[in-house]
Parts: sequence; structure tokens; C-alpha cells
Amino acid sequence: MSDPVSLTEIIVRGTVQGVGFRPFVYRLAKEFNIVGTIVNNDQGVVIEAEGKQSSIRAFIETIQFSPPPLARITSLLQNPQATVKGFTEFSILKSVSSQKNKALIPADIAICDDCLQDILTPKNRRFSYPFTNCTNCGPRFTIVETVPYDRPLTSMKHFPLCSACRAEYEDPGNRRFHAQPNACAECGPELSYHDGEGRKVAVSSPLTEVARALQQGKIVAMRGLGGFHLVVDAGSEQAVARLRIRKGRKSKPLAVMTSSLEEAATFCHLDPEAENLLQGVEHPIVLLPRKKSTLVAVLTPGINEIGVMLPYTPLHQLLFMEADCPRTLVMTSGNRSGAPIFTANDAAVAGLQSIADCFLLHNREIVTRVDDSVARITGRGVQLLRRARGYVPGSTSLPWNMPPILACGGGLKSTFCLTRDLEGFLSQHIGDLFNLESLNFYKESIYHLKKLLQVEPEAVVCDLHPDYLSSHYAKESGLPLYKVQHQHAHAAAVLVEHGIREKVLALILDGSGLGADSSIWGGEVLEADCFGYKRIGSLSPMLLPGGDAAAESPWRMGLSLLHALGKGAPKLHLVEKQKESALWQMMDQGFNCPLSTSCGRLFDGAAALLGVCLTADYEGQAAMELESLAREAKEEQSLEGLLATCCGRAGMKREDGRLVLRQQDLILQLLAQRMAGNDPASIALDFHLCLIQSFFVLLQKLGHQTGLRKVVLTGGCMQNRLLLEGLFILLEQEGFTVFTGEQVPVNDGGIALGQAVIGGLAHVSRSTNESP
Repeated sequence: MSDPVSLTEIIVRGTVQGVGFRPFVYRLAKEFNIVGTIVNNDQGVVIEAEGKQSSIRAFIETIQFSPPPLARITSLLQNPQATVKGFTEFSILKSVSSQKNKALIPADIAICDDCLQDILTPKNRRFSYPFTNCTNCGPRFTIVETVPYDRPLTSMKHFPLCSACRAEYEDPGNRRFHAQPNACAECGPELSYHDGEGRKVAVSSPLTEVARALQQGKIVAMRGLGGFHLVVDAGSEQAVARLRIRKGRKSKPLAVMTSSLEEAATFCHLDPEAENLLQGVEHPIVLLPRKKSTLVAVLTPGINEIGVMLPYTPLHQLLFMEADCPRTLVMTSGNRSGAPIFTANDAAVAGLQSIADCFLLHNREIVTRVDDSVARITGRGVQLLRRARGYVPGSTSLPWNMPPILACGGGLKSTFCLTRDLEGFLSQHIGDLFNLESLNFYKESIYHLKKLLQVEPEAVVCDLHPDYLSSHYAKESGLPLYKVQHQHAHAAAVLVEHGIREKVLALILDGSGLGADSSIWGGEVLEADCFGYKRIGSLSPMLLPGGDAAAESPWRMGLSLLHALGKGAPKLHLVEKQKESALWQMMDQGFNCPLSTSCGRLFDGAAALLGVCLTADYEGQAAMELESLAREAKEEQSLEGLLATCCGRAGMKREDGRLVLRQQDLILQLLAQRMAGNDPASIALDFHLCLIQSFFVLLQKLGHQTGLRKVVLTGGCMQNRLLLEGLFILLEQEGFTVFTGEQVPVNDGGIALGQAVIGGLAHVSRSTNESP
């Protein structure tokens, strides 16, 4: 059978630059006797493949189905050519750039096993070099200035390659071929040790000095991959307490980095799924159940899980190799409370002098600040809670082709989203957008991502809330503006992640979102798709005494829940009598007491009534501590079995065209158990079980009413594992198909993706209607 020589142009799009894709294709071409060229350009990777047709088919199949481990192919186009060009070899051409970019910049990747061996092998020329990397690992997004992803367009442009590194860089058979951050001790970045005032100290080994400082209980400000960390010994109560005092972080949980899986197993419970996530190329912080150990309790006061990560850079690995280095270290964001993490040396020294005792600096500039990602394992797999290092700027496939849209997100856990054709690009975690420093970080991140993607938005989308800084930014852009209701955006984010186009029942449980009726929503059932929604269920409205102050003072919500019960409510004293009297008067008169259906505030009130948490110094504290208390009572019991024996649930009523849960019934039950002297942990567990049952029955009734059998579970309260997993169990038993956020956070860190698609579809509709 004839097998003629032919020429095919192949265009590969996705994350295919900076991940060893070209040397991989070069080696494949040799294997399949293919000649031609490969080049990086703004479209992605373009290959001209000349050879026998059968060889070209096998060559393309291998590229498509067995790419390098870090590559992510979103499309592969084949364009057979009419004539061959008579290539004599396969060549890697110099990258080219035009005006319209379609290439994707890869995320920063944890150190690979080969590079780890390099830095641990005494005879290797990179032995103990803390900036070792290759095409399979190392910095990417944090060092790139613009596209295409080539060394002169990164912060490595300041470090000319030595002859040995250049030979590796230019050898297609070497794993450092075109590894843009490639370097060694002779030509690359270097570490320096500085005292508490930022003065450089001449030492033989900066890492040895840092390890000694940590052993002595000092606080070290360490410049890393995407910003600074504040680091202390996680086994020293005095060091952790000093860090909390200096940073003003009274009780918010602190994450740790530990030297190995074996060390992690001494203080937390691991399973194979958690081990895989901890060791994956992203290396996120993973929330894991705590064991009794030598780690101090003040790392996570009131919480029975801890955020854990493994060393993800050569610098981390080498620090743990130092004899004096504690085996587990607190690694918390290097910032002042409420501000973005520092990235530049001078700014960090000036801003962290009042916190750090010494500094470990380096001279590789960080172009884009990126925090550590946070994830947890649920009964349904991995759930990202903070999407940043290792995941950004990866894209999400969109169900519709979108015009270029900028979605501005919300106020808490802010992110933004840019769309380009069939892709949505959710930004890294920005943080709470409540001050000028965070707003500047937000603006510079939008500018940078627009430049990398070569996207200029033609419309902008924001939350309904007019006072968010993100809403002000959207309004000031001068672009056509679309406002999207908060809970609808939550629902749409899950729909987009799972490629769902039809209507679903969406249960959105969170802290607050401005509703279409100008009240504060947060415990909603919507009949929704990405084109619109109808509010068909909710919690019963509650008073928020003092407005936003209620979120910071759970005791206010405790009194609000008592007030809702009327004169028959038991007399509980949560705070000083004078404060209580003033708040009762406010509620009686309806002064500064907006209505809310917030599930977050319901959890706050329940926690206060049980005496778990009366004042909060971080968002979600009361709810997290209530869940931890409930888990103490659950122990090893099956959640499915507990739900089967739970008979308490809230009643329902029709109100304003929707079905409303009477959570007052659950509060009466909680109070009766408290007055009977029941164990608080058992009461907390029962409250969770009854709430799960109540929402399940609500969804069951609304499913019959609408005929919808797909359910979306989202909102910040769905970070509560008991709540999320309990709803999954009951809904799936009833035959519903259930979806939640997985790679896109269910908290406010995901709403920009939903906003982008809702607003984008509205913009397309308006543009179509306005066309002549």
C-alpha cells in the first residue's frame, strides 16, 4: 500500500510553552523520522511535519494523547499542505511574536525529582544551588513580563547564561533546553542574609544562619517564589505567639511547611489522596485533620485541622537539609495584616521590620505576586479554596464563545476574570479588597494579565453592591457595564466549570450578597442558568443588628436569633448587660438592623448561643469553630448513618413567591438541648444534621415543583465539609445529580468566573439587538 511523503501544519494551543514541549516534539520527530520545524508564536506552538503519512499520523497521536506531564493541550489543528518543502532535518526555530497572542503561560511548578537529585548530589555542579530548575519545574508566571515566554522577556534577563548553562539551554536533548529560568551558582540569582533592619550580613551560608535563627525562636522574613513568607518554628509556642502579636493575627489559623510526608504524618491524618495532592506539581497547602503532636495548639486555636504543604522550591528543600532547621515551620504570608504580600526586597524590609528579626533575600525579581494555593480533600475529591500558585494562570473552558470581558469579582477573597474566546482566565487570589494597597495589587494584576493574554475588554462586569472597590473600578473603566447578582454569579461559576448550559436548582449558602430586592441574601435556592435566575427558596429573613458589625460580633447574631423567637425566648446573657440592652432596643425599633437570609450569619448566631465564639477576629471564625466542635462529636461515625437517624428539621412556609425555611425551629431545638445540659459538641453536630436535612427537604420540594434534577451547591458555607458532604449524600440518594466547585473556589474567589459568563452573554445579546 502506498505511503507517500506529505507535509502537515500542526497548530497546538494550550499550556505548551515553558513546559518542555518543543524538545519533546523534537525527540518524537527523530523517533518517527519526521523532518520540518517547530516554533513558539502567539498562537501557541506551530509544527511543520514532513514525512510518510503513517508516521505523521502516529506523530500527531502521540503529541495529542501523550504530551509532557506539565503540558495542557486545549486544541490541536491539522492543516495538510498541497506540496512538500523538502526539509532535510527537524529544527527548533526562534520564537516569534505578533500582535495577537493565543499562547498560555504556565503556572509555577514545584521542584521535580531530577532537580532535587541535582541539588542533593555533591558532585553535581548544582549541588546546594537554591534556584535550580528545568523545563519540568520552577518559576513561570511569577517571572514572565510578556509573551512569548522567552528569557529576555522574564526577570531572568538580568542573568546572562554561563557557557555550561548556555550549552544546556541550546541542546534539544537536554531537559534544560529553553528552560528560561535556567541558571547555576556561576551565573544565576543568589541568596543574602540581612539583620532585622535590612543590613546585609556577610556569612558563609545564608541558609545556615536562617536555620540557626529559626531554632532560636526568631521570626524570619523569607523571599520566595511569588512573594515573602514570615517563618517561625511551628513547635515553639513562644515564637508562634510572638508572630501573632507582631502581625496582629490573634487567632486566624497558620499554615505550616514540613520537611516530608513522614513528618506530616506525625501531626496530621494522611490518606493516599492527600499524599498525592501534597506531592503534586502544584504543591498547594492542604487542609488536614490534626493529631496530638509536638506542634503547638496555638497554630489553629479552636480548629481541628491544619494547613500543610511540602517544600516546593530548591530553597525550601535546602533549608530543611540544615541540621539546625526545625522539621516543621510556620509559613504565613509576608504582609501586614489586610495588605498584599510583599515581593520587592526594599519594600519588604521597610514593611516587615516591625515583625521580622532577620531577612533571607534573593536578587531574582518577582514580576507577579502569587500567594500559596489552599485545597482540601472532600468525599468528592479535591476542592480548591484559594486558587493561586501552581494553578494560575490556567484557563477554564467556557460553554460559549465569549467576547473579551473583564469581570471584577466582589469584595472578600477578591479575584477577577478575563475571557478570550472559549477560555476564562480567573486571576490569582488578590485578597480582601478593602484598602488602597490591595486595590493597587488588583489593578496591576489586571494590567499584567491583559498584557499576557493580549486581551482588551470590550465590556466590564461587577457585583450589584455599589460600594465594593471592584464595582467602583468597573464603573470608572468607561466600558459598557453589566451588574450581576452575587449568588447568581456563585451558581454560574459552578455551571461554567462543569460545562452546564441548562437550568438547575442552585443552593447558595454564604455570608452576604446584595439581592435584587436590596436586602442581604445568603441562604438561597435559585432556579438558574447563565442567562438568568428566579429566587424560589431561602432561609427566613433575620435582623443584622449593626449591619456589617454583626459579621464581626457573632454575639449580635445570637441575640438576633433570640429576638426572632419573641417573648418566649429563654434569657441568655452573651455579653455585658449594657450592650445587650442597647442591641435589644435597636432590634425593637428596627434601627440599623437590615434584613438578611445569610446562612453564614445563622452559623455565627448558633455558635454564639452555644458559647463557642462570641467575637470574631477573622472571617468565618465562628462557623469554622462550630464545625470543628461538631466533628468532635461525630468522631468515626458515618455521616450517612447519622443523617438517617436525624429527625429534626425546620418547618417551611410560602412567602413572597418562594418557599422559606423557618430556621427558628432549629434554634429552639438548639436552645432546648443547651438548657437540658447536653454536651455542646453533640448539640453542634445535631444542629449541622438538622440543617442539612432541612435544606435537603427544601430542595426535594422545589425539585418536584420545577422538575429539575440537577443541583448546584456553592457559596462560602460550602467550605464546611459536614454541610457539603451531607447534602451530597441525601441528594444523590434521592436521584439528583449534584455539582459543586472543584478547581474553581465555592467562596467569593470564584464569582468572577460566573460574572464573566453572565455578563458576556448579556453583552452578546445587547450587541445583537443593537445591530442594524
